[in-house]
Amino acid sequence: MATARQAAVLTLVAVAAAGDCGLSAQERAAAPGEPAGYRTENYRAPTPVTLAGARVVTTAEAEVLWRDKAAVFIDVLPRAPKPANLPPGTVWRDRPRANIPGSVWLPDTGYGELAPATADYLRTGVARVTAGDRTRPLVVYCLRDCWMSWNAAKRLLAMGYQNVSWYPDGTDGWGEALLPVADAQPEPGQP
Repeated sequence: MATARQAAVLTLVAVAAAGDCGLSAQERAAAPGEPAGYRTENYRAPTPVTLAGARVVTTAEAEVLWRDKAAVFIDVLPRAPKPANLPPGTVWRDRPRANIPGSVWLPDTGYGELAPATADYLRTGVARVTAGDRTRPLVVYCLRDCWMSWNAAKRLLAMGYQNVSWYPDGTDGWGEALLPVADAQPEPGQP
């Protein structure tokens, strides 16, 4: 059950999301429209300014939700796979990921088409961090101009989550605002 403060924060976010999200009229006009389905190629490209059924939050709004612990933050930045052709004995180190502190990192879950194991990883990961509560506020992000977070947020709406926010500036906007980041590790169970 949400506290009065959390309810006020969510109301503020909903009102702000209905506004301009900090974009100029020219930026809004130049942004692509929402596709009917998921984006399946060229993931690092300008994104829409809307996502039907979700709130779009600015860095300031995301910060309020984060500071108030009023939402679960879900990072969907892909994780580089270990190259199959590495010579024997080569040491492989994953590229580090710094994300919004307290976030759940579910890498590779923002592609337009998901393998069944990856779709299950997303489904079970989000169910675990929400304790199965499909009304729990969620904030989905990645990087700026990255369709991964748009796809993942759209997919969570299709799964029946009712309180999804999309943070399109992701860790780029967060870092530019000089907000803290933390080293991240993927949630267990990644295929």
